[in-house]
Amino acid sequence: MDHFLGRLGVDHLLESFVPTTDGRVQLGPATALGVLVRNLALCHQPVYALGEWAAPFDPALLGLGPGQVHLLNDDRVGRALVSLFDADRASLLNRLVLDMVSEFSLDCSQLHNDSTSVSLQGAYRDAAGQTRGSKPTVALARGHSKDFRPDLKQLVFILTVCADGAVPVAARSADGNTEDSTTHVATWDGLVALFGRTDFLYVADCKLAARDNMSHIVKNKGRFVSVLPATRKEDAAFRRWIVDHEPTWTEAVRRPRRLEEPDDVYETTEAPWPSAEGYRVIWVRSTAKAERDTESRRARIAAGIDALDALNQRLASPKTRMKAVAVIEAAAADAVAGAGAARWVSFSVEETIEVRHRQETRGRPGANTRYRRIETTRHRLRFDVREDIVAADACSDGCWPLITSERDLTAAQVLIAYKYQPNLERRNHMLKGPQEVAPIFLRDPARIEGLMTCHFVAMVVQALVEREIRRAMAARRLAEIPLYPEGRGCSAPSAPRIFSIFNGVARHHLIAGDGQLVQSFPPELTELQHTVLKLLGVPHNAYRAAQP
Repeated sequence: MDHFLGRLGVDHLLESFVPTTDGRVQLGPATALGVLVRNLALCHQPVYALGEWAAPFDPALLGLGPGQVHLLNDDRVGRALVSLFDADRASLLNRLVLDMVSEFSLDCSQLHNDSTSVSLQGAYRDAAGQTRGSKPTVALARGHSKDFRPDLKQLVFILTVCADGAVPVAARSADGNTEDSTTHVATWDGLVALFGRTDFLYVADCKLAARDNMSHIVKNKGRFVSVLPATRKEDAAFRRWIVDHEPTWTEAVRRPRRLEEPDDVYETTEAPWPSAEGYRVIWVRSTAKAERDTESRRARIAAGIDALDALNQRLASPKTRMKAVAVIEAAAADAVAGAGAARWVSFSVEETIEVRHRQETRGRPGANTRYRRIETTRHRLRFDVREDIVAADACSDGCWPLITSERDLTAAQVLIAYKYQPNLERRNHMLKGPQEVAPIFLRDPARIEGLMTCHFVAMVVQALVEREIRRAMAARRLAEIPLYPEGRGCSAPSAPRIFSIFNGVARHHLIAGDGQLVQSFPPELTELQHTVLKLLGVPHNAYRAAQP
């Protein structure tokens, strides 16, 4: 961790932008923030447990002096986060990213953007977007929760990574109810200002495909790739067109799947017409997605029929309360819609009258017995599968459209560029998974934004560790290294997995009775640990040497 933080110059940047201005401070904010970044990248613990986490480490490794570990508490770290918010964070992160691009020779010709929601527990009544020192703070609010927690307030974390190792290059926090389509113009402008260029390929999800977003990028000589939303008329028009026409599909990408399963083949074709704005539309067809679409439709149709069968059983009961045709039709429509089969399953209500006769009086029936005619109205649902619509929809199974301003790239190159997008989602997973964003303990919105800045730095370090080891493995033609338990091979090492194999590595000190250090015994490393250090470019002697 210190090796990569040193190459990035993180500690020096923190000291420069968040200096200690009060001589009475026992632990400088830059030092506390450095410990926090290491904690977030290695094994996230609550802020109040930071001192407990740091206690087993050699203080020098964390940038601490002797006896400073006990100074790590939530109040002091919280004040350090406020100092980070008050500092010029934009310049700090810009300097960090530009130095990183130079130090690690990152290719930033293709950038991917996405956002995720971060849920927070608590009322946060003061986090309403008010300013602090002329700086606006993020407003925590309820919005579309990607954590599936609509009951909690949230903020939106917007992240951009490069296509070279999915290394983060920009991030910012937005109000919790921010709609994704409104963030791209500011994000793209910020990337242009950061890198001083507009020719990078900007890739994002379907929220980018809004007229204002695309127009802004193109007018400023930018380039973009996105998914065309299914709500656009171009999508429905092509799906109708493909029923009676056979486009020319060209194989673009072939990806292996599980054993005994055929490869997932991606094919592309140019749309017969451009988008309404005049941009290029490329249709993609995946064999694996076609199988999923077919199975999904079949399952929905079966679920819709089962729902109507269950409703028929209720109608057949003598105690049913559904007597009116309108009520039955509404219940059937809800049942089919709930199964997601309304497009393919039609139904009608069949009404029959059952006639029976009953004696008017009690007793044994005779020649003069009078009978009363009783009519009972029965209802039954008759349903049918709309095979013509099923056949028409099957023609576009596995298909989805891309929209781009790029004319020089082939359809296959556009697809490959977009298919890198899941690597960005991996970074968001790291944010919520191993890093476990939990600003639940920070009641001040300034502290929360400071914590998110530290998370960004931790994500950068994790991404660089993964990039360096995977590039080294490729250069040495190593298909995998035995990182998993029982020596099982790992072909794409992740940062948490890499860090975990060094758990328990310790340096031992022999201390005399008077407290003087007699001798230090450096840690003994396994062959696997030596291999990983070599792949990461960390000198063995530097790793084992005692800190000054």
